[in-house]
Amino acid sequence: MTFAWPPMLLALVLVPLGVWALRVIGQRRRSIFARRAGAGFAAGMASSAGPRTWVPAALLVLGLTVLAVALARPQGVVSLPRQEGIVILTFDVSGSMAADDLKPTRMEAAKAAARAFVDRQPSSVLVGVVAFSDSGITVQAPTSDQAAVEATINRLTPTRGTALATGIRASLDTIAKAENPPPTNYYSNRSAAPSPTATPAPVPPGSHRSAAIVLLTDGENNENPDPSVAAADAANAGIRIFAVGIGSPEGATLDINGFRVHTQLDEPALQQIADVTGGAYYHAADAGQLYAIYDQLDPRLSIQPQTLELTPLFAGAGLLLLVFGGVLSLLWLGRLP
Repeated sequence: MTFAWPPMLLALVLVPLGVWALRVIGQRRRSIFARRAGAGFAAGMASSAGPRTWVPAALLVLGLTVLAVALARPQGVVSLPRQEGIVILTFDVSGSMAADDLKPTRMEAAKAAARAFVDRQPSSVLVGVVAFSDSGITVQAPTSDQAAVEATINRLTPTRGTALATGIRASLDTIAKAENPPPTNYYSNRSAAPSPTATPAPVPPGSHRSAAIVLLTDGENNENPDPSVAAADAANAGIRIFAVGIGSPEGATLDINGFRVHTQLDEPALQQIADVTGGAYYHAADAGQLYAIYDQLDPRLSIQPQTLELTPLFAGAGLLLLVFGGVLSLLWLGRLP
């Protein structure tokens, strides 16, 4: 158990001070009664001391102690089961995505399709973002925070060449890390678990139903390695790729560093990637069909540690102890301790 406001635990010091003050008040009360009523009354009071005297007082002290702990806002970590799926939005941010055969540009059209996709995200699906040009990087780890995902999408801009394979492999690595996060106990003196040396055995394409990749690209590849090899890796991992073609088959001409370059949508390449992995191909104009991807996900059961605020529990228990102790004192002694 941890505390959000540890300094408030100093309030526990007030509990023994309160007990001491009650004892002083009680002794003065008894001495006054003894002087006024005589020795016989004092002896009667002494003989009546028992559980009816100390039980209510103990409950009140315990209640005050629990309330003092509640002031520090105790928190606990519990592991809760959760159904979740993972979708990686894999963006082509190569220079060709600045073409305007989709208005206003291919890049902006891809962003619009992705934002609409995120807006329909159910709470059980985590969305991550991978950007690739001639290399692939994870720019947003899978999360259920829609605002964070959309902010990441808005920051993407076209750059350099296109390497579809690196984008696909970066997406596969992101899914693997999300499903098997590294240990957080970096200061443990235990020996690290041995790293696997053998490649995992291939599984049927599309059998990994709890994760999927949405590849938003014009499909033009001008960097090694071959995208078909990365698509085979995804198929062997059972992860489907839903390819979204951004652009038009007729294409557009760009002025890049003083050179005029013609770029066009390569639908056959994207169709092949989708078919190999058991996914599907969509044109950007039909991106609304992407919503159906959620229906095809089969969320997996995972155990996630979550921090819970225990303050209401402690505060409620403390108040109950105070009330119970006060009621017993009134019933048994006719007064509060």
